Amino acid sequence: MRLIPVETPHQLRTFIRLPFELNRGRSGWVPPFIGDERSFHDPRKNPMLRECETMLYLLEEDGRTIGRVMGIIHTEYNQKHNEQTARFFKLECIDNAAAFHCLINAIEEWARSKGMNRLIGPFGFSDKDPQGFQIEGFGPLPVISAPSNSEHLPRLLAACGYEKHLDCVSYHLHVPKVLPLRMNSLASRARTSSSLKMISFTKRSQLKPWIVPVFRLVNTTYAGIFGFMPLTEEEMHVLARQYLPVLDPEFTKLIIDSSNQPVAFVIAMPDISKGVQRARGRVLPFGFFHILSEQRKSKLLVTLLGAVKEGWTGRGLTAWLGEELLSSATARGMKDIDSHLILEQNTAMRGVMDKFGGRIYKRFRIYQKDLHTKSGRI
Repeated sequence: MRLIPVETPHQLRTFIRLPFELNRGRSGWVPPFIGDERSFHDPRKNPMLRECETMLYLLEEDGRTIGRVMGIIHTEYNQKHNEQTARFFKLECIDNAAAFHCLINAIEEWARSKGMNRLIGPFGFSDKDPQGFQIEGFGPLPVISAPSNSEHLPRLLAACGYEKHLDCVSYHLHVPKVLPLRMNSLASRARTSSSLKMISFTKRSQLKPWIVPVFRLVNTTYAGIFGFMPLTEEEMHVLARQYLPVLDPEFTKLIIDSSNQPVAFVIAMPDISKGVQRARGRVLPFGFFHILSEQRKSKLLVTLLGAVKEGWTGRGLTAWLGEELLSSATARGMKDIDSHLILEQNTAMRGVMDKFGGRIYKRFRIYQKDLHTKSGRI
C-alpha cells in the first residue's frame, strides 16, 4: 500500500471521484454533487480552506486507489474552546482493516505533528457539513446533507481505538392531520399577536432578501451547538448558492417582528435522494430534471434548519411554524417527515419530535480518540 498526499489537480480529481468508484452498485448510497465537491476543495469558493489547516491523503494498492481521508485543524474554533483538536473527514475506504488503519493513522500522525492531542470525526469545518458515520437505520436512503457511508466504516474505526464522542439522531413521523391540542393552543396564541407576522414564499427569488438576516439569526441562536462557528457574510452567500437551487420556497416559513426583523424560521424541502441517485452527482445537463421530478413527487418532507430568537422562546412560535409547515405539507400530499440530524442531548428539539409522535429511525456517531494512545488492532 502506498499513501499519497494530495498535491496536484489530478490527485484532487481522484480524491473527489473515489466515492463513486468505491460505492458503485451500492443501492443505499446517495452521491454528492460533484460541483459542490469541487467548490468545497477550492479556496476561492470555500473560505474555510483559507482559515483552517487541512491535509488530504489517497491510498493506493497495486495501482488502484482504495481509500482517501481529509484532516482538518480549525484553529479559530480550538482557540475559542481552548482545545487542541483535529478532525478527520471525507473518509472512504474498501472493507480492509489494514488499509483503513493506514489512512486513519496518517491523519493521527499529521495531527500529532501539529500539536493536537485529540482527533474527532467524521466532522468537517462546521455542523453544516455531513457529520458522523451512520450506525443505525441503513434501510431508508440518506437525505440531503446527511452521511451516506458504508456499514463497514464504523466497525473499522472502532477497531482502531475510536469511541463515541456524541450521537445525532433522526426522527421519522407521519404528517399529522391536526396539531396536538397543546401545540394548537400555543400556535393560536402566537398567531393572534399583533407584533408578529408570518411570511410564506412561493418563489425562490422571494427568499434572497432574507438570506443574510436569517443567517444572522442562526449565528445568535446556534452559538452553543457542537461544532458551530458564526458564519461570515461570505459563508452565508456560499451556503445560499449551494442550497437555494434545490429549496422549495413553499416549505420555508419566516416570522418577523414589528421592525421587520426575523425572530423565528423553519426551512424544509421534499426529499430528493432518489433524484440525486439518478443524476449520479451531476446537475448538468440532465441531472436537474431528475432532481426536480423527484422533488415534485416525493412524499417525504425533510426539515433542514430552524431557530427562534433568544427572548422569543416559549411564546408558541415553534408551534405556529409547525402549523404552517404542516399545512403546506398536507396541501402537497406529503405523508412523512424526516427531522434531519438532531444532537442526542438536544432535549428541547427531541421533545417536539416526541409530541408529534416521532420515532428515532437513524443514528449517526461522531467518534473521538486521545492521540496520546496508539492505534487499535488491525
